[in-house]
Amino acid sequence: MYRPVATAAATGGVPTDNGDYVVTLDQVPRWNDAEIRSSLEYENEDPSFSKSFLSDPLTSHGEESGTNGLASRFPVDHEINSKIYLWRGQPWNLEVDAVVNSTNENMDEVHSSQGLHAAAGPGLAEECATLGGCRTGMAKVTNAYDLPARRVIHTVGPKYAVKYHSAAENALSHCYRSCLELLIENGLRSIAMGCIYTEAKNYPREPAAHVAIRTVRRLLEKQKDKITAVVFCTSTSSDTEIYKRLLPLYLPRDKHEEAVAISKLPADVGDENGETIIHERKIRIKPLPKKVIPKPSQSPAEVPASDVGLVQRSVPVQILEYRNSSYLDTYLDPAFMSLMKDPDQRRQEQWEKTAQAQGGWNCAKMLGFGDIGGPPLSAAEEYSLHSRYLAKANSLNLSEIAEMKILYRGGVDSEGRPVMVVVGAHFLLRCLELERFILYVVKEFEPLIQKPYTIVYFHSAASLQVQPDLGWMRRLQQILGRKHQRNLHAIYVLHPTFHLKTAIFALQMFVDKVVWKKVVYVDRLLQLFKYVPREQLTIPDFVFQHDIEVNGGKGLIVDPRTKYIYHRP
Repeated sequence: MYRPVATAAATGGVPTDNGDYVVTLDQVPRWNDAEIRSSLEYENEDPSFSKSFLSDPLTSHGEESGTNGLASRFPVDHEINSKIYLWRGQPWNLEVDAVVNSTNENMDEVHSSQGLHAAAGPGLAEECATLGGCRTGMAKVTNAYDLPARRVIHTVGPKYAVKYHSAAENALSHCYRSCLELLIENGLRSIAMGCIYTEAKNYPREPAAHVAIRTVRRLLEKQKDKITAVVFCTSTSSDTEIYKRLLPLYLPRDKHEEAVAISKLPADVGDENGETIIHERKIRIKPLPKKVIPKPSQSPAEVPASDVGLVQRSVPVQILEYRNSSYLDTYLDPAFMSLMKDPDQRRQEQWEKTAQAQGGWNCAKMLGFGDIGGPPLSAAEEYSLHSRYLAKANSLNLSEIAEMKILYRGGVDSEGRPVMVVVGAHFLLRCLELERFILYVVKEFEPLIQKPYTIVYFHSAASLQVQPDLGWMRRLQQILGRKHQRNLHAIYVLHPTFHLKTAIFALQMFVDKVVWKKVVYVDRLLQLFKYVPREQLTIPDFVFQHDIEVNGGKGLIVDPRTKYIYHRP
């Protein structure tokens, strides 16, 4: 069924339509190879996917100097890196010892990795039916039949729910670890792994890739002499881009990547196995202090024979004296149960800080600014919050929000940065469910905030509309996370009013000085077109009309049919 493929075709890493060839490991880009960036760019990439999006993720913008001497949790290890491969294509086209099949608990052909059973032949499904299923997070092995591999390792990825985020992470980590452990148990040494997490199970792809890479790294640290190759296989452009961005964080190839990764790694990178650390479940026991028990002044051997009975009778009295004294109190030191601060105590302190901070902003609530108190979120908390909202947004149909045209993608600005357009007059609180709108915002902004971008806000004819308060804006900004703050280039506000400028000043003072200092006020359309070309924007009709009413049509003429703007002679 399979035949060897020419080297030139395999280097590209893209399977043909009939999928009837074999790719050997020496034709797959190794992570350590310097040419991997160019070798992973294929001629049949998705047309909508920009190749600039695959630029080196570790291009330093001053982060390297901000490591403050911290030790890397994933130092450079060239021996491990030499075992890692990244390839665009299906795992079962590779000539390796084992390939991974992502399936369900019943190991049905319908729910397995698409195309695997067709390539392996009917024998694979027949053997799977005899195994009695497989539990989530576990793995089982079968023969590979018509595949070029020797074995197929089947594993069941978890279903993702925001409420059980940590449990899903640990189950996914166990999937990857179980596959590698099963590889070693069967005397196999090379494995090709596709993305175990699936769209059907609603697992957000970037957080899942973090789990996959760090779990493989941790196991290779312990078993690298028993495994020769781990191939991460991707089938889409987005997955390829995610792995190219995240691999340098956990598998740095030089000291520069290691140094930059220190500031880019999530706060929680798991334990020694790559699993998420849940502090509330840790046993907090401190060893008993070592105390030297004082010897009695006279040993029993030295006691005269006539006093032996007296000594025996005095033993319970001595024990009672010890029990009533403060001697045993030294062993009951409360610190003996405090290897780390008790989670309930930490949670109580956090609630008290939040209540204290909120109490200080009652005046802000009375003035209608909303709840702008509370302690700031850490980087790990923001990352977790953003991941939960993104996963929920991807699982919902938010078409009714899209139809309102409050938020939509534009083209690019004058320097090539992508543009997000916001129309203030379309933001009608009486017709909008704010929680669903936040989910839509997170979903639409996700492709943009990965790199520098621009926002254009049309405030035209929106001065009388009720706008969200500062507390809601602060919460939205926390959900979008620090990538939004770092990569936002500018917010161009067209037709600002005094009330809007006052609100933005309040945002600068009470919400975020970094983001809202990037606001650029634009009074007329012609001025906006200096920053964002006219052909890159889809502008509602009333914005043109409002511009003419406000500016008296000075300097421009609008074609009523095409809405194109001409300079007045």
